[in-house]
Amino acid sequence: MSALPIPSVESKAHSQKICELIKQRIVESGGWISFAEFMHMALYTPALGYYSGGAQKFGQGGDFVTAPEISPLFAQTIARQALQILSSGCDDILELGAGTGILAADLLSELSQLKQLPKQYFILEVSDYLRQIQRKTLQKKLSQDLYQRIVWLEKLPEDFTGLILANELLDALPAQLVYKNNDALYERGVTSDGEFIWQDKSLQMGVLYKSVIDYELPNDYLTEVCLAVTGLIHSLADSLKQGAILLIDYGFSAREYYHPQRNQGTLMCHYQHYGHSNPLINIGLQDITAHINFTQIKQAGEAYGISLAGYVSQAQFLINCGILELLAKISPNDMATYAPLAAAAQKLLSPAEMGELFKVIGFTKNLNMPLLGFSSGDKSHTL
Repeated sequence: MSALPIPSVESKAHSQKICELIKQRIVESGGWISFAEFMHMALYTPALGYYSGGAQKFGQGGDFVTAPEISPLFAQTIARQALQILSSGCDDILELGAGTGILAADLLSELSQLKQLPKQYFILEVSDYLRQIQRKTLQKKLSQDLYQRIVWLEKLPEDFTGLILANELLDALPAQLVYKNNDALYERGVTSDGEFIWQDKSLQMGVLYKSVIDYELPNDYLTEVCLAVTGLIHSLADSLKQGAILLIDYGFSAREYYHPQRNQGTLMCHYQHYGHSNPLINIGLQDITAHINFTQIKQAGEAYGISLAGYVSQAQFLINCGILELLAKISPNDMATYAPLAAAAQKLLSPAEMGELFKVIGFTKNLNMPLLGFSSGDKSHTL
């Protein structure tokens, strides 16, 4: 941890405030809270949590870079999938957790070029701070006509028809930690003796226990279970009346996720472009994430009445939607334009970058058509 940048005095003071709140919560809970509760407070406590506070999160000056910030090429390619869905009579787009707003801006700009705009572009964002950033981005990048199509929501609509889209949202949902040793299962949570420390509790029969018992985990094995994902998929399935859901994030099938060699789980923190695995430091200053179990998402979707449309790598999805054709429209002789786009495509598609680790899973409801993004290389059979 000595290699991590040292927070400023102001950042340390900010972190101390949220630490005191979490310690107070631990006392109120009898001296222990689940890691899911710790993660939720660290990320989402109003005005203090990582996603609710005022520090820059995204881009070169933040803690990590997401695909829409790498290049407009990402949104321009996703627009081809959105075009197919909107053309079927599904009128609107709903983006969950819109980050800086750059995906919304580039997607609307490209759909305008393709002459297939949604009637409205809804953004569901829980962070007041990020809503402010999104408004600034979208006002700066969009014409008044396009900007007027955007509506911020406080909760999911009850009857939505269109495309529901989320890029790198699921990994920030609070996850429980499960540890197996001596053939017994424990839930790993957080306590405090001035500093935050780990503490395991025997895992009793219940939803969390049932989520891992069938995987026959080896001893001395730590992993994550995100029960919140199942709840979110239930809510999305209930909200969607007709259309499609596209979820883009990093993760694996259950077989890969709970592989015996993945004995330390997937929990990761991101602080000023440094990745590490200790969520008990820099509270409120760093992102905390866990990879996605896409088998869990598939099972939840099918249980709640939405149909699996496909499951592919990000690279395959973007290729299916025409990213290479978009790139081919630019002459390699125009190096000032072509070079950055080619470099961006490399990051988005390369197995060594985002191409294979990131996956796209899709669902449809009352939409009888195969989705363009899953037309080749579908790996649904691995879920």
